[in-house]
This record gives sequence, structure tokens and C-alpha cells, in this order.
Amino acid sequence: MSDIAEVYRHRIERVRAAMSERGVDAVMLSAGHDLPYLTGYEAMPLERLTMLVVDQHRVPTLLIPRLEVARVEPLDGVFELQPWDETDDPVALAASLAREARTVAIGDQMWARFLVELLGKLPGVEYRRAVEVVGPLRMRKDDAEIAALAAAGAAVDRIAAQLQAGEIPLVGRTEAEVSADLSARIVAEGHDRVNFAIVAAGENAASPHHHAGARVIGEDEIVLCDFGGTMKGYCSDTTRCVVTGAIPAEIAEAYEILHTAQRAAVAAATVGTACSQVDRAARQVIEDAGYGEYFVHRTGHGIGLEEHEDPYIVDGNDLALEHGHAFSVEPGIYVPGRWGMRLEDIVVATADGPVSMNNSDHHLISV
Repeated sequence: MSDIAEVYRHRIERVRAAMSERGVDAVMLSAGHDLPYLTGYEAMPLERLTMLVVDQHRVPTLLIPRLEVARVEPLDGVFELQPWDETDDPVALAASLAREARTVAIGDQMWARFLVELLGKLPGVEYRRAVEVVGPLRMRKDDAEIAALAAAGAAVDRIAAQLQAGEIPLVGRTEAEVSADLSARIVAEGHDRVNFAIVAAGENAASPHHHAGARVIGEDEIVLCDFGGTMKGYCSDTTRCVVTGAIPAEIAEAYEILHTAQRAAVAAATVGTACSQVDRAARQVIEDAGYGEYFVHRTGHGIGLEEHEDPYIVDGNDLALEHGHAFSVEPGIYVPGRWGMRLEDIVVATADGPVSMNNSDHHLISV
């Protein structure tokens, strides 16, 4: 068995162990990132059903439209392919693969149309969410996954350094033009695709998920750039702010508070610490400085095969961080109608302490 096949076989073994612990007889995964995590195959979100069925008794079956078979890399001993034709009923075929199951875990991203049909074909079955089984496994990144996140992080760091050095023109260009520029650089740095490239100038930076548009960037204003993509299956995500000229005292003061909050949260992100406490570490600094009402989102989200996945760094999530948990630390301050700012790194909790995947300059720089 090849090394890559062994990786996926080991992951399926861990899924089966988790199924036993949770009393799940079968896991059924359609489009979404649990599928490539276990097979290496990323299904297109088509109206044609793709389904991986995992139980305890046989090699997992990947049910797939025949016209998609050429896109799958076969992995002997990991899964068996079962192509279906245009005149087949793929939901009935999927149900037949789980006919002995009494408890079935369904992937979160299965289309509702398939689940509704499946309900009628597997009567009396108890349905659960597959994230209960696969989610904890995906959260704990192994060494190869951490290396992939580090490589993706280093790639966007190089772009952030170009931004901070003034090598990416800002003044006189629209936000959309700068966003397109960042996107091209993300691909040039080795990413397979761009996931987003937020560019928000001045008052637009007060909208955390601002859509870059026709606004022209001017002199002496803050510009927030939040960008990332997918490289060899794993995601990057970083945010840096610059000012096009002189940095106003109010913005300099607020950014120092933001910088302190971000450092505090990274330092708090140790193995055994609750996600909610990491959020509190950032939020307390901002609240104590009087900007609490302007920090309007969670401190972070998990990252890996997906840009946003577990664990979420948010109040109320008392999950304790474990070695290999990877997540963003991105506090922000947003004053409506005036300005906004955010500072973001991807961090991995390890037995030796938190390790940042992003190491470009964290200061507010005039360009």
C-alpha cells in the first residue's frame, strides 16, 4: 500500500473507532470536506449524488456518477468505487449500502434533496450528524497537515510583506483592483485557488466582510486586507492593515490596543485552555480600553481543508484546545462610518505552546 493510501486507511480506522464509541453503524458523506479528508477526492457539488459509505464490516464504498470516475485517484484497500449510470437511482443504491444500519451519521453538506429521499428509503433509522464522528478527528491536525498550513501561511506572508513594503499600489486604485491584484499574487505564490481577498479602505474597513468595490483608495486612510486561498488542499488566511500616508493618532492608539489583544489571545492558546478563554483574552483587552462594543465577532475559527471549521474561538465554546488544533486569532475594532481594523494569524496549539503560521510584520505600517 502506498504511503498516501496508508494515510487515508489510518483515517478511516480512526473514523471506525469513533463510530464504535458513539454507537454509529454507518457514516454517509456526500459533497463537503469530510470526503476528501477520507479519500483524497473532492466531489463537485452537483445534482448528481456522490456518496462515501463507511461501516464496520467492509471496505468503504464511494458511490459516484460514472462521468466523474476519471477524476478519482483509486486507492486500493481504502475504498471501492461503485459508479452509477444516468438511469440508476443513486439514493436507492446508497440506501442499499446502509441497509443493516440502525444509526446513520450524515455529512453536514449533503444536499437536502438527497437526505429527504434517503429518509424514505431507510425507515426506522436514527440519523445523526457526521461531524460528531469525523469533526474531532479533523480538528487534530497531524504533522503533514501542520506543514501544509505552514507552507500556505508562508505564501500569504510574502504577499503581506509586499503590501507593507509599498510594492502593491493602493492610492488611486479601486478596492476591486487591489483585490484582483492580491488574488493574482495568491495564485502566483502557489495556491490552487483564491478563497477571498477583502480590501476595505477608510470607512469601508468598519464592515468586517466588506466586498471590494468601486471605491477609490485615497491618501491618509487605513486599508484593511484580509486574504487567503487553498494550497495543496489546505487553507491560508491572514489580515494586515496599512495606512496610505500619515497615521492619525486615534488610529495608532486603537491599533496598539488591537495588537496587544491579538498577542494576548495567541499567548493564551495553549493546550488545555478552553476556546472561550482564548476569546476572552483578546476581548478583555479591547473592552478595558473602551472599544468593546466595536469588537463585533468571535476571535477566531478553525482552519484546515476548509477556511472555516471547528474549533471556533468564541464565548460559550468550552472545548479545550488539543495538540494539532489549528485556528485563526483575529480580533478587530470597527467604528461604523469611520474606520476599522483587524489583525489575523493562523495559530496551531502544540505541546510546546502556540505556533503561528503567519509571521509577517504585525505593526501598522505607513505605505
